[in-house]
Amino acid sequence: MIRQALAFLLFTAVACTSLAQAPPQKHPAAKGAGWENLFKPDLSDATFDAGVWTVENGVLTASEDKPIWSAREYGNFTLDLEFKTAPGTNSGVFVYCTDQKDFVPNSVEVQIADDYAEQWAKSPKSWQCGAIFGRKPATKSNVKKAGEWNRYTITCLGNRIYVLLNGEQVNEIDMKEWTSATTNPDGTKIPEWLSKPLAQMPTRGYIGFQGKHAGAPIYFRNIRVKSLK
Repeated sequence: MIRQALAFLLFTAVACTSLAQAPPQKHPAAKGAGWENLFKPDLSDATFDAGVWTVENGVLTASEDKPIWSAREYGNFTLDLEFKTAPGTNSGVFVYCTDQKDFVPNSVEVQIADDYAEQWAKSPKSWQCGAIFGRKPATKSNVKKAGEWNRYTITCLGNRIYVLLNGEQVNEIDMKEWTSATTNPDGTKIPEWLSKPLAQMPTRGYIGFQGKHAGAPIYFRNIRVKSLK
């Protein structure tokens, strides 16, 4: 009896752990135990160039193409947020960043783009919204038209990154499969500025957002994060 009871407890503990680390199949409530704002309302805990990023009525935006970073590093976590594009927007969410000054090759970017704009509609699929930029396209273009709010839930569990966009899982990546700095597993070329293989990159770092890139603004709100075991 004792042996059976111990086995049951062990099974339950393992099951609970697996459940806690399972990627969400729908957007979370993003409130309650463990959830916190990524930034303080006045951005006093964020890292960014003075005057570039501002918040008005809870909406975060940038006046220049310079990023904003979390106060601390995150390992396993779920990030939940809303974003709104303008015509021609090209932006992104950076995870696992280990060098804020040289962030492009030292982070993983979950792409944001106005896929309806001609320049991005004709770009490589791995440059469109929901992609792991330069590496893996989204399974579909699920971003709304410019001016409408979208929702992202990005879950990072070690080498695995999962992306939910507007209620659908549009991407999943295992960084261990990206062993080359020049060629993706499907044979497509990786942009030369992404000079480090994902398989060699740390799975802990700062969370950040790209600013006013390509001349078009980007807007964020309700940015919440929850650390996972």
